[in-house]
Amino acid sequence: MKKIVLICSIIVAGLLLVSLRPSEPAGLQIAQDTPVWDVLQHFGEPAPNHRPDEAIAGASAEKGADLVLKGITKKPSGGKTSKQSAHFVCTSCHNIKKELPDLRQSDPQARLEYAQQQGIPFLQGTTLHGAVNRISFYNDDYEKKYGDLVAPTRNNLREAIQLCAIECSQGRRLKDWELESVLRYLWTLELTMEDLDMSPEAFSQLQQKVAAHQNGQKDQASIDLIKSYYQPGVPAHFVKPPEDRKVGYTGVEGNPENGKLVYDLSCKHCHENKRYSFFHLDDSKNTFRYLKKHFARYTRYSVYQVSRYGTSPMAGKRAYMPQYTEEKMSNQQMEDLRAYIEQEAR
Repeated sequence: MKKIVLICSIIVAGLLLVSLRPSEPAGLQIAQDTPVWDVLQHFGEPAPNHRPDEAIAGASAEKGADLVLKGITKKPSGGKTSKQSAHFVCTSCHNIKKELPDLRQSDPQARLEYAQQQGIPFLQGTTLHGAVNRISFYNDDYEKKYGDLVAPTRNNLREAIQLCAIECSQGRRLKDWELESVLRYLWTLELTMEDLDMSPEAFSQLQQKVAAHQNGQKDQASIDLIKSYYQPGVPAHFVKPPEDRKVGYTGVEGNPENGKLVYDLSCKHCHENKRYSFFHLDDSKNTFRYLKKHFARYTRYSVYQVSRYGTSPMAGKRAYMPQYTEEKMSNQQMEDLRAYIEQEAR
């Protein structure tokens, strides 16, 4: 009897001890608003080299937002900074929202239609949304434009920001606290799982895998799977105008309805009331007739010329127009734009 009591006491004590042990930590629980980098690092992916530097005093995401959207902010010591550029702000060329329904492809037509749906412009630059999720910048043909200046930027977001600040916006170099502020703001625009647009089945399977995975343990297959849903760097290839500008791009028939989208979301967005330009565009008959007259010419007022080559700064001015790469505006869209302009010029 004593043995039975002793055995029971040992069992009860054992159960009590088990119940008092701290429970195993639960795995990461992901939802649609979970940042993609959180999931990647859970699977053992190292942090990118553009995490904000917490040692830089005076930096903040709020100041970064001011610099991106307004080009000016408050100094840590008080007062306001000088304008980063007298000509542009970051959003002159870059959206801050998602601009492609499928982040795996650089599809200019899908981008145009998505811009219309989301009420955003159709710009030359890649959106800043998800910039911190990329690891490659100023890709492909940008070396033709900026030469050796591109080399430091290719795998360094900080250097890419500075190149954009100095060369693209024709402004001044950012101070350390300004640069870190911009970087902190860009981290508020990082991709979430929702942006990847995974199927419900694929997302559910990933949720289960994440929950069962030990945090930080390397799982390259899962890392590769997540990264397959977006581009690590956006391709950029320069395109020439058609060989015969009177004929246009060979074998391409323009669609004026689609061309209206290009005109409204691109041309007019930047040029109406000279928002970013010295050249005004509107919906008047005179404007369309002027554009039609110059389309096939070799002047700075030819849409072929400025869209494919951009423009140089005017005498005494530093502002210029950047060109559209093949990934940002297709030859078909160019002919669509021409068809719309010719239609409205009648």
